[in-house]
Amino acid sequence: MQALSRQRRWAGLPSPTAREAASMYGTAVAVFLVILVAALQGSAPPENPFPYHIPLDPEGTLELSWNVSYSQETVHFQLLVRNLKAGVLFGMSDRGELENADLVVLWTNGDSAYFGDAWSDQKGQIHLDSQQDYQLLRAQKMPEGLYLLFKRSFGTCDPKDYFIEDGTVHLVYGILEQPFLSLEAINTSVLQTGLQRVQLLKPNISVPVLPEDLSTMEIRSSDILIPNQETTYWCYITELPVGFSRHHIVMYEPIVTVGNEALVHHMEVFQCAAEFESFPDFNGPCDSKMKPDRLNYCRHVLAAWALGAKAFYYPEEAGLAFGGPGSSRFLRLEVHYHNPLKIQGRRDSSGIRLYYTASLRRYDAGIMELGLVYTPVMAIPPQEPAFVLTGYCTDKCTQLALPPSGIHIFASQLHTHLTGRKVVTVLARGGHEREVVNRDNHYSPHFQEIRMLKKVVSVHPGDVLITSCTYNTEDRKLATVGGFGILEEMCVNYVHYYPQTQLELCKSAVDPGFLQKYFHLVNRFNSEDVCTCPQASVPQQFASVPWNSFNRDMLKALYGFAPISMHCNKSSAVRFQGEWDLQPLPEIISTLEEPTLRCPASQTQSPSGPTVVSIGGGRG
Repeated sequence: MQALSRQRRWAGLPSPTAREAASMYGTAVAVFLVILVAALQGSAPPENPFPYHIPLDPEGTLELSWNVSYSQETVHFQLLVRNLKAGVLFGMSDRGELENADLVVLWTNGDSAYFGDAWSDQKGQIHLDSQQDYQLLRAQKMPEGLYLLFKRSFGTCDPKDYFIEDGTVHLVYGILEQPFLSLEAINTSVLQTGLQRVQLLKPNISVPVLPEDLSTMEIRSSDILIPNQETTYWCYITELPVGFSRHHIVMYEPIVTVGNEALVHHMEVFQCAAEFESFPDFNGPCDSKMKPDRLNYCRHVLAAWALGAKAFYYPEEAGLAFGGPGSSRFLRLEVHYHNPLKIQGRRDSSGIRLYYTASLRRYDAGIMELGLVYTPVMAIPPQEPAFVLTGYCTDKCTQLALPPSGIHIFASQLHTHLTGRKVVTVLARGGHEREVVNRDNHYSPHFQEIRMLKKVVSVHPGDVLITSCTYNTEDRKLATVGGFGILEEMCVNYVHYYPQTQLELCKSAVDPGFLQKYFHLVNRFNSEDVCTCPQASVPQQFASVPWNSFNRDMLKALYGFAPISMHCNKSSAVRFQGEWDLQPLPEIISTLEEPTLRCPASQTQSPSGPTVVSIGGGRG
């Protein structure tokens, strides 16, 4: 009966044999994909017309592949649906919620199948969009499942559509397990749903030429049992061979155990501090009480990968140095497992493969920290929907620490803790903001990767780098202070650049003395019995503030005008010589405008309603 019911849902849609389907697919689709990819790339098609792919759900029922055309400002999607039931929905939303989402839906009423551009309201009810901007190009039934090929412009000028931009995109999905008489009869609250985060707009960067003497090294733990809990950070310590000389890392890529693609969320390789001669072995959860404290000194990032990312390449003229004198032989691998279904018995040996060469390149690549110092003097009041904190790398520091020819930033990793929602770093010169180094308007602390920039950003002596983070503390009752703890906050951009300089940290924080003036003001105007007095610690003082509108506005104003304490630090954690306290905020005369939504240059006539879908072997 179940088989007959499923046949009725997709009535008249024959299932081909594997041989017939393969033959039809090879003849009917190959030419189509060649034309598609040639249009996307403007050149001969690559081996894979959809170079980027991710599993959407933990069981691998839905798999998304995509390609990006910057010339057409269009994304082509290929959605593979395994074990199709009664349909599927896919789309995007601001933070991964199923309410107020931009969706495309494939559904059946029991007799016919439909594909339509839709949206959900604040109650999760689905509605057909009056402007059909998702265009179905092909529906193809194959032995492994149903392939849906469709496209959409970055921006559509439809108020119900999500604007696809640089940075993190929250993808949402849902499984339809029964027919619906109409699209409006579907409510997301009754569906099996989920979200996945990814950077859709990958930079279109050509692959650099790799050296002939390339060697590889795999940093991976061996056959660990993934815990049956939603979130696990797994730490593993390994070491370089004794006598390993200085090399340059020129590329790295992920190694994900087959079958675990939906569980391995992101991975990082850290190098340990050189001042320790040895580090104890460890292979277990990073939050384990058995983890040695010394592992906290393994913080220098060598490689970082997140779901959906491909191989990371260094520019041809630079490489990341590791090994040799003054460099620790010990490395820490950290793997984040996301297991919301709490799947048991899954074993994993994922990690990162480093590609390195003994033929050192012209420049050492470096990593510099921009943003805010890890200090409680920078805080976010509770119940704030969008509170902004800003850190500076001032012209005084870059003038002193950068070479006359400047440095060139080619990649960036943004970082906050749990309340971070947006992060941006802007370069300013002569008081004018010139260009964005990296921006993520939909940033998630649960999705952090090193991202290659579309365009290398050159920073010259005297330039200013401004890093701003937007936080949401609506679910908190006390102020969130800056610090290392996960419930504290950070605002950091780890920029990857060349040539390497002595400048490793260029960050700021409000002057502590001016913050005490703020607490004194709170005491003066507060009638309640609280203590924001100097003998209390800064976190205690913030915890005592009664957060009325006056105290909130005054703190925001303080951060906007008070002098700052600059940390213009060498890799030894020693500041460059000079006076760095009570520094004025950089004067910015003009700022960059937020990117504006651009409508497609030419709109093809879109259907006024859903598209009837016929799915068969090789026909679409």
